[in-house]
Amino acid sequence: MTELKSYAAWDAVTRWFHWINVLCVFALAAVGVVILKDSALGLTSDGKVLVKITHSLIGYVFVLNLLWRFIWAFVGNPYARWKSIIPGGKGFIQSLRNYVFAFMSGKPEHYLGHNPLGRIAVFVLFVLLAIQAITGLVLAGTDIFYPPFGHWIAQWVAANGVPPESLLPYSPDMYDAMAYKSMRDFRSPYIAIHEFNFFVLCFIVLLHIAAVIITEVKEQGAIISAMFTGRKIFSKDPVDVDKNGSEFPS
Repeated sequence: MTELKSYAAWDAVTRWFHWINVLCVFALAAVGVVILKDSALGLTSDGKVLVKITHSLIGYVFVLNLLWRFIWAFVGNPYARWKSIIPGGKGFIQSLRNYVFAFMSGKPEHYLGHNPLGRIAVFVLFVLLAIQAITGLVLAGTDIFYPPFGHWIAQWVAANGVPPESLLPYSPDMYDAMAYKSMRDFRSPYIAIHEFNFFVLCFIVLLHIAAVIITEVKEQGAIISAMFTGRKIFSKDPVDVDKNGSEFPS
C-alpha cells in the first residue's frame, strides 16, 4: 500500500486571504451586475446610490485584503512569496515543460506551492484583481465621492458657493456643469476598463475553478482541502519540498 505523507503548504494568512477574496469577488460581481442593469431593474436615484455604496463598502474589504496579500508575499512562508508566484526565473520554462509533459502522460509532478501553470494563472489573477481594485477606487470617488479620491473629485466639480464636503450623488444643482462634464470624461475610460476587466476576471475565475478540480482529480493531492487545512497530502516528495524537511507554520 502506498504511504501517504502530509506536508505543510499554505499558511493561515494565505488561506484567510483566499476565502475572503472569494466572498468579496462573488459579492462584488453580484452587486456589479445590478449596477450594470440598474435601468432595466427600474432603480431610482436613491436605489442606485444605495447599490453603489454597498458595492464600494465590499470593495474596500476587497482592496484591503488584496493589499495585505501583496505585503504578505514579501514575508509569508516560501510558498506564499512572490518568488513562488511570479512566473519566470532560472529554470522556469523547463519546469513548465516538465510539468505539462508529466501531467499529459498521466504521471503528474506534485508541488507544495503553485505548479508552473498555477504560477502563471495566479499572477494573471493578481494583475486582474489589482486593476479592478484601482479602477474601482477611482469610480467610487467619481460616483459617490468616496475616498481615497472622492475629496479631490468633489473639489473639482462643486459649484461656486457649495462646500465640496456637502456634495451628494445625483444632485446636479450642486455641481459646476462644465467641471462635472470634464470629470465624467475623465471617468469614462476607468468605467470601460473596470467593466471589461470584470468580464475577463469572471472568465479567468471559471478557468481557475475548473483547473483546480481537474488537478485535484489527476494529482490526488488534497489541493482543495489544503485551502482549509493548510496541508497537502502526497505519496511522494513534491518537486518544491524543502529538502531539509522543515515544517512551516500553517
